[in-house]
Amino acid sequence: MKTSQRPRSDKKKKGVSGDVSTEGSALDQEHAGLDLTRRDFLGGTGAAIVAAKAVPLKAQESRQEEVEPEVADVPKTAITVTVNGIRHSVEVEDRWTLNELIRDHIGLIGSKIGCNRGECGACTVLLDGEPVYSCSTLAVWADGQEILTVEGLERNGNLTPLQQAFMEHNAPQCGFCTSGQLMSATALLERNPQPTAGEVRQALAGNLCRCSNYNAIVEAVLAAAETGGA
Repeated sequence: MKTSQRPRSDKKKKGVSGDVSTEGSALDQEHAGLDLTRRDFLGGTGAAIVAAKAVPLKAQESRQEEVEPEVADVPKTAITVTVNGIRHSVEVEDRWTLNELIRDHIGLIGSKIGCNRGECGACTVLLDGEPVYSCSTLAVWADGQEILTVEGLERNGNLTPLQQAFMEHNAPQCGFCTSGQLMSATALLERNPQPTAGEVRQALAGNLCRCSNYNAIVEAVLAAAETGGA
C-alpha cells in the first residue's frame, strides 16, 4: 500500500510573487556562512597550534638566557701544565674544569664526559700520576702539574701492554668508558705491578661500565700485569 506524502509548502520556497523568498536565500547564506566559518575555524586552529608551540620555545630561550647569562668579565688565571709531555702555557677561566681545558682548548678528546658530576669515571686522567675525575677538577688546580691522558699512553706509536690486553680480552664494548678504565688501570699497575683480582676491582671501583663488562676488564688488567705491566 502506497503512503501519501504531503507536498511541501511553496510558502517556504516562494514568496507571494512566485520568486524565491528571502527566507530560503537567508538559509542558503546561513549554510554558506557555516562552511566559511568552519574553514576559518580550521585555519585559526592551525595558527593557534603554531602559536602554542612557538610561545613556550621563546619562553624557554628567555629562561636559558636568564640561567646562563653571558658574563663579560670572567676571572682568568694564567697557568702552565704539561700534557702528555708537552708544555702548555694558557690563560684559563677560573670556572673551567680540567676536562674543558683538555678537550676544548688543547684538543685531546679521548677523555669523555659521561655524568659530568664526578661519578662515572669516563673523564679520568692522571694528574701527577694519580687518577682524577677531570670533569670535577678545576683547570687552575692543575697549574704546574703533569697530566697524562689516554692519548699519551702509546709508546712510539705502539700500544702499551695494557691497551693490547684490553683488545685481546674484549674489554671495550661500546668503548665510551674505556679511556677512563685504562687510565685508572695504568695508575694501579704503575704503583702495583702485580695486583690481585681484588685489588684490580678496588682500583677500578670508581669507573662505571654501563655495558657491565667488568669481568673482562679485570681479566685484561691481570693479563697486562703478567706480560709487562702498564
